[in-house]
Amino acid sequence: MPYFDAASSAPLHPVARQALHASLDEGWADPARLYREGRRAALLLDAARETAAEAVGCRPDELVFTSSGTRAVHSAVSGALSGRRRVGRHLVLSAVEHSSVLHSAATLEAAGGSFTEVPVDRTGAVDPTAYGRALRPDTALACLQSANHEVGTEQPVVETAEICAEAGVPLLVDAAQSLGWGPVPGRWSLLAGSAHKWGGPAGVGLLVVRKGVRFAPQGPVDERESGRAAGFQNIPAIVAAAASLRAVRAEAEAEAERLRALVGRIRAAVGDLVPDVEVVGDPVRRLPHLVTFSCLYVDGETLLHELDRAGFSVSSGSSCTSSTLTPSHVLKAMGVITEGNVRVSLPSGTTGEEVGTFLDVLPGVVAGVRAKLGAPAPAATSPAPSPAPSPAPSPAPRDSLVVDALGRRCPIPVIELAKVIGGVPVGGTVTVLSDDEAARLDIPAWCAMREQEYVGEELADHGSAYVVRRLL
Repeated sequence: MPYFDAASSAPLHPVARQALHASLDEGWADPARLYREGRRAALLLDAARETAAEAVGCRPDELVFTSSGTRAVHSAVSGALSGRRRVGRHLVLSAVEHSSVLHSAATLEAAGGSFTEVPVDRTGAVDPTAYGRALRPDTALACLQSANHEVGTEQPVVETAEICAEAGVPLLVDAAQSLGWGPVPGRWSLLAGSAHKWGGPAGVGLLVVRKGVRFAPQGPVDERESGRAAGFQNIPAIVAAAASLRAVRAEAEAEAERLRALVGRIRAAVGDLVPDVEVVGDPVRRLPHLVTFSCLYVDGETLLHELDRAGFSVSSGSSCTSSTLTPSHVLKAMGVITEGNVRVSLPSGTTGEEVGTFLDVLPGVVAGVRAKLGAPAPAATSPAPSPAPSPAPSPAPRDSLVVDALGRRCPIPVIELAKVIGGVPVGGTVTVLSDDEAARLDIPAWCAMREQEYVGEELADHGSAYVVRRLL
């Protein structure tokens, strides 16, 4: 069964498994002790730190191991903000950061601080100059991911780091998705990573704080990991994480070229094979193994279940796959369709045959889900030079129609809109009543895809009224 969700967690690398087993017998003792077993554990820990530091491109004494990548981000944000509290309590971050950064920003705001979100373009990338405009005299820290977790777009870290450095503001880089492919260049100040993203064991993160960066760890601390990560180190897992990072880096150039070609094949084929699909993310500045696309008129959760039944493990940023039913903040910030979203992230070793089978299976799965939801046929919603004749005589089209989709979740509001848009003349309007949060994003995005005019949102007795004018 092909596993296509390496961006969530990569399969354990063989080197990680070997290192883990070997170090279980050697690295179980307390590395802070002076007796033989403790010294042996300390040697393993020091060697792992040097290996990881070399891969990151930092000094060993700048790097500490944490219990996860999320913990590394939380510690980095809180420690940097506290260390620079005399400067101010303002944070700058992109609108598509990982939830760990967003949660840290919310905690800051709840404690009386503030933050500014830098918007992204339709590919999910920030404009470095926008970071410069967002920096203030009281800005204590800026955050920017090296590459986006959901769509794979690489961010301009080098340019942004230069702008932040000139302003005297440290930049924290969340490198969880990219660290296995290579070091993060530029004058960044702090960096966070997560071992299970590159094929190491779960439960190991790393935090780098450059020398000269003001940093004050928050919460109770102890003598371990420079006081920046309290608690007994999981030395076997740390050794496995460092060993696997070195191993994947040795394979990265060749594997990146191979996977980039397979992802390019998916990007090129999916729009031809499946009608009404939008491939999102930057087509060039992207991670080599990740592609994301959104299918109109599809329930994301059902689509993922059907692909799983067909033997493919993929993930999604669609709101329909979340118990909170809130759209992906990444797709929302990009202004793209959030419904029917599929993220394919290929692990090392994925074959062309597996990708080919996925492309063979996908059209039928999408068509089946659309049929279950009563979605319109593709030809009914595709712009054409002249409209198809009505099957039977009917009254003249009405100038406006109202669609009541209250209480119905994505993608039903968009499906109902697509069904009736042909029932108004060119220049006429359709008003969709909906209380689904995703409709606020998906109806304008649908209009952009279908070349119709999104007039805007109006207040309604229940939910909101979304007005669309027919142009074609």
